[in-house]
Amino acid sequence: MSRTDDFEAFIAVVELGSLTAAAHRLSRSLQAISRSLATLEESVGVELVHRTTRRSTPSEAGAAFFHRIKPAIEEINEARLQAANLRSEPSGILRVSAPVLFGPDFLVPVIAEYMRMYPRVEVDLQLSDGFVDLGAEGLDLAIRIGNLPDSSLRAKRLGALRRVVFGAPSYFGQRGRPIHPFDLSAHSCIVRTVDERPGEWMFQIEGKPRAVKVAGAFRSNLMTPIYAAAIHGLGLGYSPLWQIKHLVDEGRVELVLTEFEPVPVPIHALWPEGRSSSAKVRAFLDMLASRLELKNL
Repeated sequence: MSRTDDFEAFIAVVELGSLTAAAHRLSRSLQAISRSLATLEESVGVELVHRTTRRSTPSEAGAAFFHRIKPAIEEINEARLQAANLRSEPSGILRVSAPVLFGPDFLVPVIAEYMRMYPRVEVDLQLSDGFVDLGAEGLDLAIRIGNLPDSSLRAKRLGALRRVVFGAPSYFGQRGRPIHPFDLSAHSCIVRTVDERPGEWMFQIEGKPRAVKVAGAFRSNLMTPIYAAAIHGLGLGYSPLWQIKHLVDEGRVELVLTEFEPVPVPIHALWPEGRSSSAKVRAFLDMLASRLELKNL
């Protein structure tokens, strides 16, 4: 049995938390999985997995070892597929990261179509609003909203997202509509307290970006209560349009100051150097570019 088989057994045990489940995934006997794990631990000279009758969990050394070898084993397996001329058909596990609110509504429909088209691919979707480390997390691809910092990652622009001011019809009935961003000083604005500069909303005024100070009686650290507060007429909100488009379509909120919107925020797909040669990643990138409709969001 090859050393790669030992690595794959270890990876499966860590991911599934069970030697039995790992044996089932790899179509090997429980004894073979146990031997592979013991051989690997003997080779590195440290216990990699704590075993109990109910569950197997990685040790501290095992967790670090897992994150280092998993991408390498995936690259080896991709090379095997290429050598066997099977690379043209996507297969394996596609690991994707996306923002928490963006993933379910925009990415999952594309993933569903992708998995129907390529039944040999499994998809692991991780939702996070932080800038995760693709290499450390073993990710094939990430969707990121915002300007990109310099990095070694490859990127494909998928579109751009508008930022808008919105309020409920009941609020506008009581307080009227702002005509210019400077009018916001006379309005109740709902501030997100965890923003880099809370109480500053960006606009494009006379062709230049301009921050306008806003304030109001209600504030929150999360967007979900901000949307609820705006719906109930507590004030005006400021948000990416894609997050509230369903509220606009339902007539629960209306947009204002659209002629002063700031420059749309870009959205990209990112992947590590070399991963685009993988059929599963290449096919998913192509489908993302053709299916996501982000021009008006």
